[in-house]
Amino acid sequence: MEEFKSYVVRETDGEVTHQLETNTVENLGDGDTLIKIEYSSINYKDMLALQKKGGVVRHYPMIPGIDLAGEIVRSESDKFEAGDKVLITGYGLGTVHEGGLSQYAKVPHEWVVKLPEGLSTKDAMVYGTAGFTAALSIDALEKNGMKVEGQPAILVTGATGGVGSVAIQILRHLGYKNITATIRKDYQEEKAREFGASDVWDVSDLELGKRPLNKREYKFVVDTVGGDLTADILTKVDEYGSVAISGNAGGMKLQTTVLPFILRGVNLLGINSVEIPMADREILWDKIANEWNVLDKLHFDERGLSEFGEVAEEVKAGKHIGRTVINTQN
Repeated sequence: MEEFKSYVVRETDGEVTHQLETNTVENLGDGDTLIKIEYSSINYKDMLALQKKGGVVRHYPMIPGIDLAGEIVRSESDKFEAGDKVLITGYGLGTVHEGGLSQYAKVPHEWVVKLPEGLSTKDAMVYGTAGFTAALSIDALEKNGMKVEGQPAILVTGATGGVGSVAIQILRHLGYKNITATIRKDYQEEKAREFGASDVWDVSDLELGKRPLNKREYKFVVDTVGGDLTADILTKVDEYGSVAISGNAGGMKLQTTVLPFILRGVNLLGINSVEIPMADREILWDKIANEWNVLDKLHFDERGLSEFGEVAEEVKAGKHIGRTVINTQN
């Protein structure tokens, strides 16, 4: 096959560099399925892949990109044929296996999801891992008692980021109305309300209180931040409420007490979007493509493959809003 373009991260003498490079299929790692990638997307983990001691890349050189969508070129699996439109999120893509910020990928067929009816490859990457994680979080909360009929008080953290922004819009689409969004910058309030938040909570000056339990404010929480914010939220969750946590942008440590759990019966639900059984993936992607479809409401922009580093800097600086899809063929 002719040469193509990939975005590559390298480490030399302890320093990490990244740039667009010419590549060949032989450098794409192991896999029985070759995909021509049409779109990828930008997630927080993709930004971390470019950082020294970012903690996500397991070996160098690496093609980052934990998402991809495109067309099957060839596969040894009888589940796929050349020309099938497919997507991948999670597994080891972009961290232990060469990822989606490339014009081609070679992957195990067990990672590949056939594109649901009604979604294009671009549509799938407007959602990407962020949208899939948002849907997983809402699905987990509904399985733990969240129902539209009760119009519970819902909190969404990191509300102008990828996961948070999609979560708010799916919740609104499903009929939930009492949604509070966390913000850290004044300019984020307008966007959070545009996405569908009915109220905002500025957490820029968050200070952990001395009380192990505080006034009950929220019944259900989509938490994309972690750290001290999660610790504070747990003290404010109502009896038998649930917190679905999927991120650690606010820190990996959780300093709390057992009281929210043993006195209020609060559930802390871990959301792992990487290792989801294929049957569950297919069900959720079908739901995203149909009854949970909010594509017409999602805020996104489109960039070329060479612009990935620039977008990653926006994410690192906390200036990135909504979703960014990467047109890998551009």
